[in-house]
Amino acid sequence: MNEIKIGLIGFGTIGAGVVKLLDKNGSLLEEKLGTRLFLKKIADLDITTDRGVEVEPGVLTTNVDEVLCDPEISIVIELIGGYEPARSFVLKAIANGKHIVTANKALLAVHGEEIYAAAEEKGVEVLFEAAVGGGIPVLSSIRGNLAGNNFSTVLGILNGTCNYILTRMTQEGADFAEVLKNAQQLGYAEADPTFDVEGIDTAHKLCLLLSLCFGTRVDLKEVSTEGISSIAAVDINFARDFGYKIKLLAIGKRDGERIEARVHPTMIPVNYPLADVNGVFNGIRLSGDFVGPVMFYGRGAGMEPTASAVIGDVVDIARNLVAGISRRSAPLGFGDDKVKNLTIKPMGEITSKYYIRFNAFDRPGVLAKISGALGDNNISIESMMQTARSTNCTVPIVIMTHEAREMDIRKALSVIDNFDVIKEKSNVIRIEDNLE
Repeated sequence: MNEIKIGLIGFGTIGAGVVKLLDKNGSLLEEKLGTRLFLKKIADLDITTDRGVEVEPGVLTTNVDEVLCDPEISIVIELIGGYEPARSFVLKAIANGKHIVTANKALLAVHGEEIYAAAEEKGVEVLFEAAVGGGIPVLSSIRGNLAGNNFSTVLGILNGTCNYILTRMTQEGADFAEVLKNAQQLGYAEADPTFDVEGIDTAHKLCLLLSLCFGTRVDLKEVSTEGISSIAAVDINFARDFGYKIKLLAIGKRDGERIEARVHPTMIPVNYPLADVNGVFNGIRLSGDFVGPVMFYGRGAGMEPTASAVIGDVVDIARNLVAGISRRSAPLGFGDDKVKNLTIKPMGEITSKYYIRFNAFDRPGVLAKISGALGDNNISIESMMQTARSTNCTVPIVIMTHEAREMDIRKALSVIDNFDVIKEKSNVIRIEDNLE
């Protein structure tokens, strides 16, 4: 093949990055492939705004069917994001026999099963390296070099916005609202940051990671998800005193025929490599039965890193086409007949150590009431810290527990939070220090 034609849907930041990479490194890619990658069409509703990259006349169009229905286009890159019309566009492209490269983690987390089934029927690839970790090649590693492993754990810092906010709070002692506003001014956070700061974006990515690592489909609705908006500077400081940092962590663990799938703020030891993943960077730690622990680190978002991952998938598919192969593997790395029906462990059944911060009135007997309620629910205290009285006659009391069941923690707090000596709802952060 002298040329492989590509169509691009979505000419935003990442789309412009794809054009930039093909323009700058097109010759390098041709040397590696032995064939040219030719971007034939770019479809977007806005084809007049300057993206800072040049395209040939006639390449831009507002008619998406010029990409989806062109028989010469073999690979369609979807970069518009969201659920619709991305879902309809991808399904139409697949129906027309086109391979798909996407960075759309939300689409695959929610509509992946339908898309994978369509791709299976048509014998085409659906690759999505850029959907998890930006430029970090973690998904291709799971499907490729690490394919000989049974994975036991997946831990990831997967959202640069949250990691930037928590890093600033840790380094500067600033409050969440202050750092979020600054992140929005710098362009690290959207005007509406809900998807990021409430953990939804991270949950989408965890679904894809778990599907690949554990060979099972994961319903987004079953992923327990909490964000970072409840984290205060005082929690950051207490974590430091106990030897921890707080990160928004995606956690997947295999437990027989069940898996844990959860996203929440987590305390991890300061000497743990993930604790040193700062700013907008991402970090992912996998543990396989033969390879042991493996960690990936890099830029989790941005024009150039994400474009790098997108083109990496394009090259993967192009190699198949050059070799005369339509597809080497099923869309998720396993066929429908080999999908495991693993169930998600209910959040109430997970066990962890816990950090609990109570804001209590400074009265005699408070500690006795709190410790009594914890003991009544099978929760053992590992350590406790109480600071000096505040100006409003309340005092933060922090308790670190031994390993306990989530269900028991919830029962205890439902009692404690109704004590007349407790001013406001307690703040709970799970601790992850048993790395295996």
